[in-house]
Amino acid sequence: MEQIIKDHEQDSDKDEKGQKDFVDILLALLHQPLDPQDEDGPVVERTHIKAIVMTMIIAGVDTSATTVEWVMSALLKHQRVMKKLQDELESVVGMSRKVEETDVEKLSYLDMVVKETLRLYPVAPLLVPRECREDVTVDGYCIKKKSRVIVNVWAMGRDSKVWSENVEEFCPERFSNSNVDIRGLDFRLIPFGSGRRKCPGIHLGLTTVKIVLAQLVHCFNWELPLGMSPDELDMTEKFGLAMPRTKHLLAVPTYRLASDVGKE
Repeated sequence: MEQIIKDHEQDSDKDEKGQKDFVDILLALLHQPLDPQDEDGPVVERTHIKAIVMTMIIAGVDTSATTVEWVMSALLKHQRVMKKLQDELESVVGMSRKVEETDVEKLSYLDMVVKETLRLYPVAPLLVPRECREDVTVDGYCIKKKSRVIVNVWAMGRDSKVWSENVEEFCPERFSNSNVDIRGLDFRLIPFGSGRRKCPGIHLGLTTVKIVLAQLVHCFNWELPLGMSPDELDMTEKFGLAMPRTKHLLAVPTYRLASDVGKE
């Protein structure tokens, strides 16, 4: 963490070009009051910046990897969806180069596939526990101050009253021509939470998952090992604070891009 900070402090080109990243913004707050209303209170120190950067890295690795594994599992179990996603990648990117980050925003079906996966297999099925700051009544239910509230997004994503009778089916097309937001503005789908305490790494997480998935599906054809059929793929969840697969996914890749595209 110290080396990351030193590298940013020594890099003056970013300031000249106006291109600042997450660490640059944090460094701009160094020695500033933690509470802007209390100038005599504690200030932002290097240890605070290191802690925030480390949290972003650690929290983003496991959750993103788990999401990628669930998406790949769903694609292998539903070959129609895999083929449709590969067709989109061929149309948008072609077969003579690899996917780049700038391509991701053009991949609308990829976005639907990720949404559908997070609906059925949210990484944090119960989000993070909350506590009521005051007595409140929600839809006729009285929730007392200091009550611990746990939001079950796993159950919300499988509510047939919201998602129709095919709620258990993996169908990315349900998000076609849909305004369902995934960033906490639409309570039908809030895998990252909502409000001031929602996941601060939403953009980082979604970008990471989409670029990794796009690369995997674009560069390779995938099949299950030992002649296993899609119907035999175990989709059992391991319940916990996070919700990974009970058994890690095993799959066999075959390179599919043009032969002159680097395979590094």
